[in-house]
Amino acid sequence: MNYTGHLSQEDQLYGYLRHDILPKLGINGMPLDFRVYSVPASNHVYVYEDQRSGTRLIGKFFRDLSDRALETACRRMEREFNNLKRLRNLGFTGYPHYVARPLGHNASLGCVLIEEFCHGTPLIDFILKAILEGARDPLFQKLTSLAYFLATVHNRTATGDRVDFNRDCSYFDRIVAQLKNWGHIGYDEAQEFYRLKDRWREKGIMWEDNRVLVHGDMTPTNVLFGDSLWVIAIDLERMKLADRVFDVGRVVGEIKHFFMEHTGDGRLAEPFIGHFLWEYACHFPDRNSAFASITRRIPFHMGLTLLRIARNSWINGNYRRQLLNEAKKTLV
Repeated sequence: MNYTGHLSQEDQLYGYLRHDILPKLGINGMPLDFRVYSVPASNHVYVYEDQRSGTRLIGKFFRDLSDRALETACRRMEREFNNLKRLRNLGFTGYPHYVARPLGHNASLGCVLIEEFCHGTPLIDFILKAILEGARDPLFQKLTSLAYFLATVHNRTATGDRVDFNRDCSYFDRIVAQLKNWGHIGYDEAQEFYRLKDRWREKGIMWEDNRVLVHGDMTPTNVLFGDSLWVIAIDLERMKLADRVFDVGRVVGEIKHFFMEHTGDGRLAEPFIGHFLWEYACHFPDRNSAFASITRRIPFHMGLTLLRIARNSWINGNYRRQLLNEAKKTLV
């Protein structure tokens, strides 16, 4: 986090936090002194820390500088607020599985969502320590905890409706189109990726499971860990009904990416990926059958994740090519 200054008492947000948010936490009547810290994120995210009570809050702003974006920003704000409430109403409010508590949202203040601040260590820290310091056991342990959390979310929210794999194919098409439009791949390579996607569309296994609620953006910065099995999920803006492997494939694709980026050899990620999938499968009546079903579907979502990462502006040309080639191998 980067310190950016104090929140002025003249700022409307100060009044909102003091009179509408903090009373929900049992803090009333006292003067407040908020320090503000920026957090690297896709949206404008800040930590507000009251120096007197020690209370920390997260403020996530969805509104950009364009007035035309107001309706979209409000819709996104409302969606994440409701998603957080939905999972908490399903019991994700204590050990070992926790979802951040939403405290309020306000369209007139930049479409801000206020959440409690959750303490924990992000998955990315465990991945990097395993790669750079050889701390393998802690990563295995946290992947066990994450598998338990995701399986609980997915199993608790399973519907009777079959997966619509066309939606995943449409998302795949958008990612490939962005890669092409931004000059990262040419027309011929884009067509090759489309053909690979169509081959997956023809496989019955991609349509066989029932839809569940998925986190939708299960990256290594969006899940926090405490002691033992504690798992805390944040950033639920993209939660949706989909194939459970949407989340599982995102996790394994991200692990593969970090090992590729920092070691040059994605195969070094395989013990951790295999462990995570096997631990996820243990939360089903027939572990072997669940593992077989999941691993048959994983390559599509893993390849999609690698393509998604390859879009990022911070990826250099050589490494982007490695990601694209690995995605292609995974999808074949």
